[in-house]
Order: sequence, then C-alpha cells, then structure tokens
Amino acid sequence: MRIENGWKLLENLYFERLGGTSEELEAAKRIQQALKNDLGLDSTIEAFDVIRSNIKKVSFEVLEPYQKTYHATAYMNCVDVDNLELDLHYFEVDHPVSRKMVNGKCALISGYLGLKMYKALCESNAKAFITYNGDADFGPYDVDDRELRALLKECGDLPGVHISTQDAMELVEKQASKIRITVEQEVYTCQSHNVICDIKGESEDWIVCTAHYDSVPNSKGAYDNATGSVCLYGMAENLKDKSLKHNVRFVWCGSEERGLLGSKAYVQMHKDELENVKLCVNIDMIGTIMGSRIAVSTADMSLVHFIDYYGKMVGFPINSSQGVYSSDSTPFADAGVPAMSFARWTNSDTGRFHCRYDVMEHLSKRMLKEDIEFISQFTETMANAYVIPVVREMPQNMKDELDKYLGRTLLKK
Repeated sequence: MRIENGWKLLENLYFERLGGTSEELEAAKRIQQALKNDLGLDSTIEAFDVIRSNIKKVSFEVLEPYQKTYHATAYMNCVDVDNLELDLHYFEVDHPVSRKMVNGKCALISGYLGLKMYKALCESNAKAFITYNGDADFGPYDVDDRELRALLKECGDLPGVHISTQDAMELVEKQASKIRITVEQEVYTCQSHNVICDIKGESEDWIVCTAHYDSVPNSKGAYDNATGSVCLYGMAENLKDKSLKHNVRFVWCGSEERGLLGSKAYVQMHKDELENVKLCVNIDMIGTIMGSRIAVSTADMSLVHFIDYYGKMVGFPINSSQGVYSSDSTPFADAGVPAMSFARWTNSDTGRFHCRYDVMEHLSKRMLKEDIEFISQFTETMANAYVIPVVREMPQNMKDELDKYLGRTLLKK
C-alpha cells in the first residue's frame, strides 16, 4: 500500500461527519472519489433512513436552594417538556434505596446512559434525567449532543439533558434540590449512507470487510474511525490486482456512532445475500503511535486460534479473543455470519476518542501501514483459501452474548 495516498484520504476525512448529515454524505463522496481516482475502482453509495432532530430550545436551571442556569444540551429524540419543575435526586447507583428516592423526581446519573440504567429509571418512576461527561480537571471538554436511542425508548420516554462534569459536581456539592427543564425539538427522517466497493473472485462466496466513517459530535474522528476507513481503502489497493478465489466486498458504514445503524441497514437490505457471506472483517480504530493490537471474534473458537497462529506465523503481535465487539461486526454476527473486529487500542494518556481530542497527532504512518498490511494479508489468505475455513455456525455462548449486548436479555426481564 502507498501510505501517502492513505494518509491523504485520512486528511480529507478529518472533519466532523455526523450520521445523517450533509457532512457525512460529503465524506462518503470523498471515499468514493479516492477509490475511483486513485485505484480505478467503482463503488456505489447506498442510502438508508435514519431519525434526527433539530433542537430548537433547551434550558436547565437550578431553582433551590440556589438559582443558576447551566449550559446544557438536549437528548435528541427524547420527549419535549416546557418548564418542567422537579425535585432532583443524585441517582449514583441502581439500588432499592435509590429507586425509592428517585420516584417522581429528576435523576442525575453517573456514567453513560445505557439500557440497564435507563430501564431502572423508568421502573422507578423517574420523570426526567441528567447526564454529564468530561474530566474534572482536564479541559476544555465539550458538552456534546446525545441521543435517546430507540432501544431505550422501548422502556419509556423521558426528557433528558446533558451537562459538564464540573457542573454536575457543583449540583451535588451544593445539594441542588429543585430544577427546571425545557426541551423543544423537531424530529424528522433523513438519510445516512453506506459506500460499497467489490473485488470479484472466482467462487460465489464473499468476505465482507467493514469500517465506519462517521464521527461523534465535536470530533473530527481521526482515530475513530477515519483510520478504519483508510484501512479499507488500503486493503482495496492491495487486493485489486490480485487473482482471488473468493469475492471481497468493502463497506464503509454510516451512522455507526448512532447505534451501528449503517451495518444494521446493510444486513437488512442484503439479507438474501448473507448465505454466501462466510466472514465479516471489521476495522475500528487502528494506527495509533502507542497501543496494542487486538482481534475480537464473534465466531467459533477455531477462528480465534487461527488469528493467534497467523500473527505468530507472520511476526505480528496481536491478542486474539472471542467476544462481541461494539462495532459494525455485530449486526453481521447477529445475522449468523462469523464476524471479527481488528483494532489497535491505546489508553487515554496516549490517545482519545469520542471527543475533540481525537486528533491526527496521536497517529503514526508507520503503525497505520503495519496494521493495514497485516489485515490485508489475513483477508487475502481467507480470500484465496481453497475453502474458506471459518465455521459457519454461531456458537451458543456468542448467541447469548449477542442477546445481552443488543438488550434482548434485559428487555425480557
């Protein structure tokens, strides 16, 4: 792979590109243009519907025992409220005492608003919620836009706002007891997009390689996941002139950050083709200066062992494990396709993501090239196998883990 071309594409994707926006579509067009102009490869852009909202008004005030208006963002797709006044409770942990104390109140919660926490709030008869993000000492840190996803709304529909960590700490320290919230928004349907490019082989079998190209709010998304998008481009460059026994499809997925919407849409729109898909290879965040390589397979353990052996054979240190990886490999696995994700993880001291500090300065051309070359070699090995050796059956422990990850286990309770 010519790393300079890949790095140029990385620079061309280095802007905020939220799922379902014109900026995301512009990124899709830039990927398509790079494939055509640099590699001579044709591609298609496939649209799918997503929900977005235009936040017209949001306000969050403390009324007692002091008065103060705080900067807040609203949860996209939550229920609207106008000057809703409630008592406030710091719901620091899901506990029977906390559930009783939050009844009829607004809950300030610690950590990410996942399904388990939201279900607990709805079951406890909470009337609204507040979340926060950022670092108590590290800043500036954006109060980003959040979304109340459809899976959570199955439990109930609450209004919600998002504030900074420093402001949340002040609420608790000053014992804020009564608050007022306003949320007004316009919810509408728009389109997100997947980019699809094929390299044909001799058989009817396919390997689908995925990576998402959208970003989160307030982030240019260099690490997460312009690097994965560049990896697909590099893999296409490495494989386009090879004689392959099996077909390889590259899918740049839109709206992954909004709940894997692009890969979910692809699986639904191409469900009649999935029988011939023998493996999904996903790439999510590679190429950092510091870090360690991992491969997580939602598949039979034989694939886990093969990746471990393959890394040792070619001299590439990588930790291979079985599990569900939170990215575009998961909808394929849920549809019965053996799936895996490659990543190069780094800690917050040497690289950040999902914030404004996801920057190109944390990335390395050398590491990115090494990652792309290994993933390309692995994929080429599979694409030239006499028979693709991956077991085409999802083991029960992975089915159980998929049920848990996708919320089905919790929603049944």
